[in-house]
Amino acid sequence: MPLSKTQTPAQRDIPQDVDALLRLAAQSMFDVLARSTEGMMVVDRDHRVVWISDGYKRFLPALGFNDEHEFVGKRVEDVVPNTQMLQVLETGKPVLVDLLTNKAGTFLVSRLPLRNEAGEVIGALGLVLLDHPETTMQPLIQKFGRLQQELEDTRRQLAAQRRPKHTIASFIGASPAALEVKRQARRVAQTDSTVLLLGETGTGKELLAHAIHAASRRAHRPLVGVNIAAVPETLLEAEFFGVAPGAYTGAERKGRDGKFKLADGGTLFLDEIGDMPLALQSKLLRVLQEQEVEPLGSNTVLRIDVRVIAATSRDLAAMVAAGSFRADLYYRLNVLPIRVPALRERLDDIEALAEALGEDIARRSGMPQKLLSPDAIEWLMQQPWPGNIRELRNTLEQVSLMSDDMQLTAAHFQGGSAVQGLAPVPLAAPAPAEVTTATAQAVAPLPELIEALERDAIARALQATGGNRMAAARLLQISRASLYERLARWPDLEQAREWQ
Repeated sequence: MPLSKTQTPAQRDIPQDVDALLRLAAQSMFDVLARSTEGMMVVDRDHRVVWISDGYKRFLPALGFNDEHEFVGKRVEDVVPNTQMLQVLETGKPVLVDLLTNKAGTFLVSRLPLRNEAGEVIGALGLVLLDHPETTMQPLIQKFGRLQQELEDTRRQLAAQRRPKHTIASFIGASPAALEVKRQARRVAQTDSTVLLLGETGTGKELLAHAIHAASRRAHRPLVGVNIAAVPETLLEAEFFGVAPGAYTGAERKGRDGKFKLADGGTLFLDEIGDMPLALQSKLLRVLQEQEVEPLGSNTVLRIDVRVIAATSRDLAAMVAAGSFRADLYYRLNVLPIRVPALRERLDDIEALAEALGEDIARRSGMPQKLLSPDAIEWLMQQPWPGNIRELRNTLEQVSLMSDDMQLTAAHFQGGSAVQGLAPVPLAAPAPAEVTTATAQAVAPLPELIEALERDAIARALQATGGNRMAAARLLQISRASLYERLARWPDLEQAREWQ
């Protein structure tokens, strides 16, 4: 381009061709960096240091070198601990700002690839922008440290929320039906195939889903659950597959990951799968077959690795026959079916279930655990329990919290048995002598009476069993943990006995 007559002499010194102009700019930038930075280094494509600036030489003693002749010519990873120059050489991408810490100190550094005329990476330039930035850039580094800590805390909280809450041992029961369910759960946990949990509401299907995930090779990855019946039909697709950024107008412009993406590498639990709308069933089928999802408003297909556990209390086979559930999806879900038995099918487990539920009720309420008398256990085993374990827990919690008695009998449960249509069994009237004794003892505070009664009962049980704690706990109809807790509170109960 010819010079204009209006150009000044200084402007006439600027090269007129692009290549010369770029060379001038590069030389000027290099000179500025050489003067303003704390040090510079150039490495070749073989990772060897070919040049260091005068400013960089002052770091050599701290790195263990007497002069530059010992340093130049060595591979950069051998002479500069924690360097990331190799990353720049391999990717060809610059690292504009980074923190480097080694035995020479902490530095704010920049790394730039060097290319030849053909665009090939032939080396890299490293610049020490600031020496000891922890003092000169303290506010920024502190803010970065806080943000990093908050990110780690958030990740730990999310990981904790998505860890399985139960194991196969959490499925309480030793009846043949319960043992068979646990056997099947252990078996399917060793595979990645889809599991379908079938059973009435309240039988423990969600607990079993957690248990299968905990016993699988995916246990260290997320377990993400979604109750299909609890999500509005219009939001289900977004809930499953996610939303791309800007897919919807409005205040929220950010994208959102769907449940399949959140469960990547882990397990997705689809509760109440029988309530899924027909329109969404075909899309779910595709995800299960192809292991890929496409977020709403996006043209990008994301590969996923998710193991699906589905559960329903509905008769899917009948729904398929009625046309309200896709047959192909049913066959895709029904790979490893497990039927969870109703409570009335494993009545022998009620005593163990009642004890475990009672302990949990006491822990959550902060009240002492209530004991169940033999006639109470017998009464519980005679009920139909249409709501299964959920209904059993509700009944135990209601009676435990509404009664001041430490032992619950059949009469306590029959008092609220109108739902079952059973008539309460009348309580036997106490003998006159018992009334007199109770009246005399009632002058003491109730907590003291309860404590004295517990101490005496435990002492008698230990004496009757020769100090056998397990047998004493069975005799008292309390858990071993409850007995140990009371013995720790009253160590003299054992120390004073002949068997010790």
